[in-house]
Amino acid sequence: MLKLLALLQTRREWSGAELAERLRVSTRTVRRDVDKLRDLDYPIQVDMGPAGGYRLGAGAELPPLLLDDEEAVAVAVGLRTATGSSVTGIGETALRALVKLEQVLPPRLRHRIDALRVSTVEIPGTPSVDADVLTAIAAACRDRQRLRFDYHGHHGEESVRITEPHELVTWGRRWYLVAWDVEREGWRTFRVDRMRPRIPTGPRFAPREIPGGDAAAFVSRGVARMWPYQATVLLHAPADSPHARSATTYGRIEPVDEHTCRLTFGADTPHSLAFLLGALEVDFEVEDPPELADALLQLADRFRRGAANLSPRAVSGGGRPGRGRGAGRSRPRPP
Repeated sequence: MLKLLALLQTRREWSGAELAERLRVSTRTVRRDVDKLRDLDYPIQVDMGPAGGYRLGAGAELPPLLLDDEEAVAVAVGLRTATGSSVTGIGETALRALVKLEQVLPPRLRHRIDALRVSTVEIPGTPSVDADVLTAIAAACRDRQRLRFDYHGHHGEESVRITEPHELVTWGRRWYLVAWDVEREGWRTFRVDRMRPRIPTGPRFAPREIPGGDAAAFVSRGVARMWPYQATVLLHAPADSPHARSATTYGRIEPVDEHTCRLTFGADTPHSLAFLLGALEVDFEVEDPPELADALLQLADRFRRGAANLSPRAVSGGGRPGRGRGAGRSRPRPP
């Protein structure tokens, strides 16, 4: 009967003969087991025609779910990660669900989940998102229905927006909605923690093609333009290279030729701009602004001073680190 339930969850509809063949039983046994599952409140719909089709539908109550090993591990890791989510009320709910799931997991799966344990730390000052707001927006995206909401802008201005919601995107620890603004006739990015949806939703719409075809990249470009300090650098890598693709989380990538591309991005200080560039594993040239070059030179000087206690041989890759100038001094042990 459990194998029957697992099959019903993998496909929209099965004929009685198909189920009997997969389970190596008679169609009479299939009918009997389906009746038992329906008695347990599983919403199995039965077609009484010659083919005898069966499908698992949605019911008024939530019956037990049957998960295989990989699905159970994925759900547990997802719940553990959600306990540190910025969505209001989700963390406690996810923790309760995780406790229930781990209670019934066999030891072999509990060991696997413990090995994948994710430790989350709440970041002070991170805006929280109401779970009901997030659900309402996600439903409008799914059903392709217009969404009207009150919006608190970046500079404190209040407005009412009418949109065709396209997709929800997480960037850092914030949620964003990518949508077509009907009245302004253009694509916009909205922070979900600043939205108050007006329910019910509006009429259905035909989805448009988002610029570039990538909602995450669209959000990254929009967020980059909001930083007070902007920079443009020439990366010594093609626009379709892994190095350039990783840089799209910073800002906008534009191809220059088959060997180089241009990155435009932003940050809160020139030092932060230099820090982001230091994380890229590719050579680059600063085009703008001049103060970014100064920040990079200051950073390079500090790195040189930090490596000054190493001998030239150690710096070049030979010898043992720490045997140059200052070797033999007492150093505190790390905690």
